[in-house]
Amino acid sequence: MANIAQTGGTGESSAREYQRKYWVGFGLTPYIGPTRLQKLIERFGDVEQAWQASDRELQGVLDERSVASLIKTRSRLSLDEEMEGYGKKGIGVVTIAEAGYPRLLAQIPSPPPVLFVRGTFLPEDNLAIAIVGTRRSTSYGREVTSRMASGLAEAGVTVVSGLARGIDAAAHSATLAAGGRTIAVLGSGVDIIYPSEHHQLAERIIENGALISDYPPGRKPDAPNFPARNRIISGLSLGVVVVEAPNRSGALITVDFAADQGREVFIVPGSVLSDNSAGCHRMLRDGARLVTCADDVLDDLRIGQRREQAAVQQALPLTDAERRLLNHINADPQHIDEIIAAGNLPVAEGLALISMLELKGIVRDAGARHFVRA
Repeated sequence: MANIAQTGGTGESSAREYQRKYWVGFGLTPYIGPTRLQKLIERFGDVEQAWQASDRELQGVLDERSVASLIKTRSRLSLDEEMEGYGKKGIGVVTIAEAGYPRLLAQIPSPPPVLFVRGTFLPEDNLAIAIVGTRRSTSYGREVTSRMASGLAEAGVTVVSGLARGIDAAAHSATLAAGGRTIAVLGSGVDIIYPSEHHQLAERIIENGALISDYPPGRKPDAPNFPARNRIISGLSLGVVVVEAPNRSGALITVDFAADQGREVFIVPGSVLSDNSAGCHRMLRDGARLVTCADDVLDDLRIGQRREQAAVQQALPLTDAERRLLNHINADPQHIDEIIAAGNLPVAEGLALISMLELKGIVRDAGARHFVRA
């Protein structure tokens, strides 16, 4: 999905806002995720034409179950009424085709095509770090989290977490207390706060960041939702800090996603006598980066340099061609010839595109003309 353009003039922007409702329609259609939606857009040209395609045309792209699901959804759903209802509830929508979509999240494999939002995304939120950990936190874990989140916030970094009890709540609260911005990724619709005792915290986050979800409004929290939402937490972030994670912890799922997405993983050590830190210590043995304070994270991620790169990227946003080629570059070094061949491009054009991506700080030369995502 990341090859869909996110830049353009006022006319393009208006067209994308008009098409937003069709993105929402597909987001509300069971059995049509990012991969199938991408196939539809490639076949029909844009999301509106895909939504309006005939049953026969759809059968040439989708399996029988997906076609039946789309036909049923179209018959029962008024997209205009749906969008009007979101507006009345103060719920925004941002799609992968729009400039407001989080840049880091757009770069992960199969990013969610639609995000539902309460609050705001700002350009500075592209400098974000996640803090995650156990719901059953100790006083030590909460204190370390507060110091870590405060230090990151004071450095102008947005803190991402999941609004859960324990470490998540401590991270959000400390960030807000330090005057920083924080983003909470929910395993439910953004209009359903879970756990319920975090309603007040959620309102404060809306004022100084955002609640986001790829689940539509009205979706209740369900156990399978939470591991899936963890890939968004890591996807929004340059790195993931883990504070207090037992051997069986949802935080470890976030770490797995972070590794797949090429994100850095930072581990705060705990007491060797505490089961709460057993998962953290196992990850340290496996080679994760040990950190004890925000400065360790800031130094390792070269946040000052990234700010300069972010300024360049904002001044020179990705073109459609650059985004398509970026889809073929990941965390594993690939020779420039392989990348150009995968993008099916003339050599001169491919070289020029990779040079621009390197200039914008999106990719880097890992040596011997092998490139990776930066």
